[in-house]
Amino acid sequence: MEKLESIEDFYQKKLLFMPENLKKEIGHFNVFVLDEFMGCSAKPIPYSRRDYFKISLIIGKNRVHYADKVVEIEKQVLFFANPQVPYNWEELEEQQTGFFCVFTEAFFHQFGNLKEYPVFKPNGSPVFAIDDDQLEKIKSIFQQMIVEINSDYTYKYDVLRNLVFELIHSALKMQPANISVTQHSNASSRISSLFLELLERQFPIENSRQRFSLRSAADFADQLTVHVNHLNRALKETTQKTTSEIITERILQEAKILLKHTDWNVSEIAYSLGFEEPTHFNNFFKKNIQLTPTQFRVV
Repeated sequence: MEKLESIEDFYQKKLLFMPENLKKEIGHFNVFVLDEFMGCSAKPIPYSRRDYFKISLIIGKNRVHYADKVVEIEKQVLFFANPQVPYNWEELEEQQTGFFCVFTEAFFHQFGNLKEYPVFKPNGSPVFAIDDDQLEKIKSIFQQMIVEINSDYTYKYDVLRNLVFELIHSALKMQPANISVTQHSNASSRISSLFLELLERQFPIENSRQRFSLRSAADFADQLTVHVNHLNRALKETTQKTTSEIITERILQEAKILLKHTDWNVSEIAYSLGFEEPTHFNNFFKKNIQLTPTQFRVV
């Protein structure tokens, strides 16, 4: 699998320069007009994970691939990319425009946990189709970012953080019935949050020697020092799913990614996902997907 693209890789590959202060910064932020990166002269974007966050406003007909999903974009979209989920864009017409900003998690140190927001959760939906009125509002936020980053204002990075949060909350308000920020208001939500964080910490699988080790409810309960029944009740209360269902869904998501976007053989993928025998992985995959791993790979 292609290695995780770093923020340094982004500058070297796409912009052919490295900001002088990049290595010295505690966190990094930048914003760009998308037009320079699109069209027939632009380099293709590989399907890969990055070690930085990215928010893109894409205006034009596109197809976005992320994790194991494909979404058709007819007009315009706001897309939130996080370091845990691989993605790329497929342009379906030459006329493309928009903006994007990139930033590291450290840029928000002491300003909140980005991973708590649904737009950046690995099992969330990062793609928001927007209408023309919403488009004007989102464009104005990116335009403010460009003005601010080019200013001499001493506290401009505080303003830029606020503008990033404005993008996040604008997106969340577009789907108020389906998305809400997790509030740690009780013991069940705290345990659920810790479980999900521990689960995601084992991903992405970057090489065939890496191994997913916590595979059962009991494994996670031991790590969290709670009784397995307590963990199960907490997750059922907050997610309406069992612990096993959540673990299974996450293993399947990673299995699909590895099957479609690596050249590892099935045995290597099975091992990396914690299966002792390839046949166990084959049976597990077919039971849930109704296809064998090999069949899924060629579909």
